[in-house]
Amino acid sequence: MLPLGFAAFLAFGSVLVLVGANQAALARDLSLDLSRTSLLGSTLVLGIGIGVVGAGPLVDRHPRRPLWVASMGLAAAALLGIGPRMEYARLLVQLAVVGIGIGLYDTLISTVVVERFRERAARPMSAVHSAATLGAMLGSPLAAWLAASNGWAASFHAAGIAHLALAVAGLVVTLPPPARSAACAGVQDAAAEARRGASSRRPLLTPAFAPFALASFAYVGIESAITVFAVPYATQAHGLDAARGLASISVFWLGLFAGRLAPAALPFSPDARWIAAGGAASAGVLALGGAVPFPELVFGAAGLALGCVYPLAVALVGQRFPDARGMATGFTAGAGALGGFVVPWLHGALGDRFGVNTAVASLALWSLVVGGAALLVRRTPCGEAR
Repeated sequence: MLPLGFAAFLAFGSVLVLVGANQAALARDLSLDLSRTSLLGSTLVLGIGIGVVGAGPLVDRHPRRPLWVASMGLAAAALLGIGPRMEYARLLVQLAVVGIGIGLYDTLISTVVVERFRERAARPMSAVHSAATLGAMLGSPLAAWLAASNGWAASFHAAGIAHLALAVAGLVVTLPPPARSAACAGVQDAAAEARRGASSRRPLLTPAFAPFALASFAYVGIESAITVFAVPYATQAHGLDAARGLASISVFWLGLFAGRLAPAALPFSPDARWIAAGGAASAGVLALGGAVPFPELVFGAAGLALGCVYPLAVALVGQRFPDARGMATGFTAGAGALGGFVVPWLHGALGDRFGVNTAVASLALWSLVVGGAALLVRRTPCGEAR
């Protein structure tokens, strides 16, 4: 399952950068300003949020193979349906559907990893999620290469074909059935069974979930905004050509990739203190980065600092809510998707009014939110959160 999950997150990451990598062509062909361009990326992430949240109860209760094929097929159909002569409204709908499809398998893979590795899930989760950063890093130059000879829609079609291939691969790979809920010691009794219905609602109802949701909201917002704004940041804020902006996207995701591999290589499982440190470091980088005429350096450093945030948050929330891992991971990813919708749109409006440099520098505030939320996370013995 891990190799298949790695391949799926490669495709996931490539989809995340399609709007940013094609930003100049989309803005030209559809006559878009920063706020309308950022809404394209925000809509994709909003769709991811719908998918990851909706997948939670499905993953906890239903066979995984049909969910896998359905999610891949939905993403593939929506990606292959995108064309260069589409109206703006239709493109928004298509991107939302793409997001729903990839969000479904995001929750599915994350849940399976937590189920298999339990309290040791932080390192394999970081390793699997690092594939998304690798896919995004490679996806940006690949999209530019395809667009040069075949138009901007070609990269969307290539991603659709990749998802079709993954759907077929899921037919020949064993996917584990839903794990039955258990008490911390693994012994089920009548009381544990009675708690199951209540625990499935707890991820949203308990204050213990709030820091995970807040950190995910802020992190995905930053990630999405940087990906969308990298090209105009290079061209408008620093007078560089668009190629430097495309390179900045790849370097940012390279930084995320390195930041996610670091915890995976550790001989111990990192905790929320790593998230807090990453948030603080990225805040400093983004706040001061406008004075540095090398966007690749600024975004690469921010990516390195933030790389550990998302996989650690997903792993830790799965440990905190063992009776509803699918819903807990899905709700956490859903909170991130909401941030990925709100933050780029908000900062796109800031950029239209005050300049793209202000839009990017003010993302430092969300990095502080990441660090502050992590400080609220405390280790809770299994069962206490319930």
